[in-house]
Amino acid sequence: TPLPMSCVLKDGAQWIGVADFLSQAAIHSRADNGKWQQQSLPAGVEGTVVDARKRIQEAAAECDDQLLEQYLSAGELPQADVLRGLRAGLQAGTVVPLYAGSVLKNIGIVPLLNAIVDLLPSPAERAKTRPLTGQETDGGQAVTRAATPEAPFSGVIFKTIIDPFVGRLSYVRIVSGSLQADSLLYNATRKIKEKSGHLYHLLGKKHTAVGTAAAGDIVAIGKLKDAQTGDTLSDEPHPIVYPWPALPKPVLSFAIEPKSSADIDKVSLGLHKLIEEDPTLGFTRNADTKEMVLSGTGQLHLDLALEKLQRKYGAEVVIHTPKIPYRETIRSTAQAQGRYKKQTGGHGQYGDCWLELTPSQRGEGFAFTNRVVGGVIPRNFIPAVEKGVVEAMQHGTLAGFPVVDVRVAVYDGSYHVVDSSEMSFKIAASMAFKKAMEAAHPVLLEPMMTVEVEAPAAHIGAVIGDLNARRGRILHVEARGHAEIVKALVPLSEIMTYTTTLNSLTGGGGSYVMELARYDEVPREVAAKIVEEAKATRQAVATH
Repeated sequence: TPLPMSCVLKDGAQWIGVADFLSQAAIHSRADNGKWQQQSLPAGVEGTVVDARKRIQEAAAECDDQLLEQYLSAGELPQADVLRGLRAGLQAGTVVPLYAGSVLKNIGIVPLLNAIVDLLPSPAERAKTRPLTGQETDGGQAVTRAATPEAPFSGVIFKTIIDPFVGRLSYVRIVSGSLQADSLLYNATRKIKEKSGHLYHLLGKKHTAVGTAAAGDIVAIGKLKDAQTGDTLSDEPHPIVYPWPALPKPVLSFAIEPKSSADIDKVSLGLHKLIEEDPTLGFTRNADTKEMVLSGTGQLHLDLALEKLQRKYGAEVVIHTPKIPYRETIRSTAQAQGRYKKQTGGHGQYGDCWLELTPSQRGEGFAFTNRVVGGVIPRNFIPAVEKGVVEAMQHGTLAGFPVVDVRVAVYDGSYHVVDSSEMSFKIAASMAFKKAMEAAHPVLLEPMMTVEVEAPAAHIGAVIGDLNARRGRILHVEARGHAEIVKALVPLSEIMTYTTTLNSLTGGGGSYVMELARYDEVPREVAAKIVEEAKATRQAVATH
């Protein structure tokens, strides 16, 4: 049950503090410093505070039979009993305290911090209802730990930062046991030993070195060489690996390129460190489009990453929508001859082969067979033929995209005893492949993504309509709590910048994940535009 614990105090339209219902006092603070003052309640809010405190006492009494009997007989509970009842309700999940305030204005922070200390369970208390369970390093049987300083040491790295002065810092929550500075640790996740550096307690940008830390503490460890966010550290004789929650998958991507040649090394180094700090960022070099692609969970996420890249590492980049990795394939069988003959002042060059191209099942890939009989092409030249075909498949005849799902057979040809060479047959095979592909009715393929959209039920109609307008195919719709889940198959080209549209359609209440499902044929009218754009791009490159 949501339970209001404070309310905002205003002077006109300006926030000046909060009224704390438990202490029945006004807490005033300022955004420009950390100081705060506790004063008596201003006129006009006493009635609100009295009513709210009564609801708090009733909620606390309902969490414990003894407190309920005491409340019904006396009509009031002492402050210590109220806290005890709220603690019980919070741990049972029947009470959810609500605190008003603003982090930006430094308002309402004091009552919230007091509640964390007074109401939330300690690690030892929480472990009684939710045991600290992990697995042995080989994924074997389950292992439990007691959240006490006397238990074997274990801790989880939940955050990594690269500090410009201190260097690499790993934020560790110590789950059990104790840890000393400059000690030998065992990374149970990666099965390697680590030498820890100094231990620090952190408060904002202030680092305070400490010699030891125990269960329940959060410390930063310097100079861990190979540890990453999510790793479990432990004693080597008592290894344990705690489960790490699944991180949200990146859904929005931008192609990035350095603003100048001087930024190339800075961009590479900076992105490597950013991904160490934030594992929800993704970075790939697309082998097909030759682009560097940075992916994140949304527009704001990527904006912050690029701002940090410039601020911390001095690297400026230009961003644009990534190119779509289209493919080409064929619809029918075709044969063609590739004959390469070149006569120069000595040995010439001669290669002649006949190829047959046959379409294969989608996703089957490339297969090459040798059906030559009678030695019309010597066996030692067959690998050169295959190599020529593979190289020709990198740039299809339709729009220059890679060719997939084709079976190629070499079945005839001729050779010259003196002039034939591997290079000659490689060129001849490339010529034959291009001729045969033009005759085999080539088509474009586009990546199709399985998209799962979660949105409030009130907006699901608009979401489905938008997915249909993006050439999407709705697979199914199901209810999940107060939201609905739509699963659809949508072309990647239509959903590259879907985050902004979804936020607009759902008022910020929607989210989605996607993954590659397969490649499908592009509709004819869309393919014509893609081919024209590809030709224009090639011509522009050629003129430069």
